[in-house]
Amino acid sequence: MTTAIPERLPVRSGPRRLPTGANPYATAAARVMRVTDLVPDVRLFDFRFTDPALAEAFSFRPGQFVMLSVLGVGEAPFSLPSSPTRRGYFQLGIRRAGSVTGYLFDNVREGDVVGIRGPLGNGFPVEKFEKQDVLMVAGGLGMVPLRGLLHYLIDLRDRFGRVILLYGSRSPEQVLFREELESIARRGDAEVLLSVDNASGHPWSGRVGVVTQLLDDIQLDVSRTYAVACGPPIFYKFMMEKLVERHFAKDRIYLSLERRMECGVGKCGHCAVGYTFTCLHGPVFTFWDAINLPELIYE
Repeated sequence: MTTAIPERLPVRSGPRRLPTGANPYATAAARVMRVTDLVPDVRLFDFRFTDPALAEAFSFRPGQFVMLSVLGVGEAPFSLPSSPTRRGYFQLGIRRAGSVTGYLFDNVREGDVVGIRGPLGNGFPVEKFEKQDVLMVAGGLGMVPLRGLLHYLIDLRDRFGRVILLYGSRSPEQVLFREELESIARRGDAEVLLSVDNASGHPWSGRVGVVTQLLDDIQLDVSRTYAVACGPPIFYKFMMEKLVERHFAKDRIYLSLERRMECGVGKCGHCAVGYTFTCLHGPVFTFWDAINLPELIYE
């Protein structure tokens, strides 16, 4: 399988043209093709643009996001847990958390149409990962954006070295994409290690403990490995300390960070941290960004 990955564009002072239209504030209609319950209060939505040409041409980088809008309700940003190697549709992993997500859960059904604009943000520098090992570390809902990267690495498997996923959740019933990840591990497409904070009362054969402990279970050649992490705020502090302890170079650590966003194109200022805008400069940042702008993590 071959695919052309969109260029990781430099940040501009003004909005750039998006695949969904020349006007970056306008949305394109996308139909809900399927809705799947993942864990309590988290669903996976499959979408396809109603314009057949856009549906086939739409592409993005792993790690980017889109803005989803419902007329009369509002708009919200969502990460893309699908891969650009799989054309014709895209997926969004959505947790019930506010007015827009509540409306999606309670009112939107298969066949309904919503507005989408994007893709937005910078995404992962996947070109740097080629011929290298890739370590992905996810905590909780951080598995959503990293799933898109995981699928990309698997679909283009011959371009990369080892593909390793460490994923920690609160409990077994909170593990996102559990059957899928177990299947990937059985096939040998990637090395997958799972952990939960507490397994009481639930069948579980994986590790019990925090996800950082999984790093102790694997051998890595840090000179040829890139690390990618995504999780809740407290996750980053301990994960970065652990990666540095394992002697990862700081330019080989990438973080996918989420902050409150409204417009997605750097105009409203809701996601600003100093002179940094998450929707333009992120959501993928380097270890150096996190050191110099700790507010990106510790809100």
